[in-house]
Amino acid sequence: MLDRRPTSRQRVLKGGKILFGKAGAIDCTIRNISETGACLAVASPIGIPETFQLKIVNEPTARNCRVVWRKEKPIGIEFQ
Repeated sequence: MLDRRPTSRQRVLKGGKILFGKAGAIDCTIRNISETGACLAVASPIGIPETFQLKIVNEPTARNCRVVWRKEKPIGIEFQ
């Protein structure tokens, strides 16, 4: 499998929230992360918009994100 990521990712296991709309929030787990993106594990990718904010536990600010790919449970995102 060819890895087309511009930077290498670090394996992590951090909690997070996908934030969208006025009150939309979905819990997720960050499985790996780099300067440019991450892989998030979610219960279901259904209902997750193409763009959203990701709030990582113990980080002060949320990051703007765009979905790059979706599978049954994980989704790949890039930071905007």
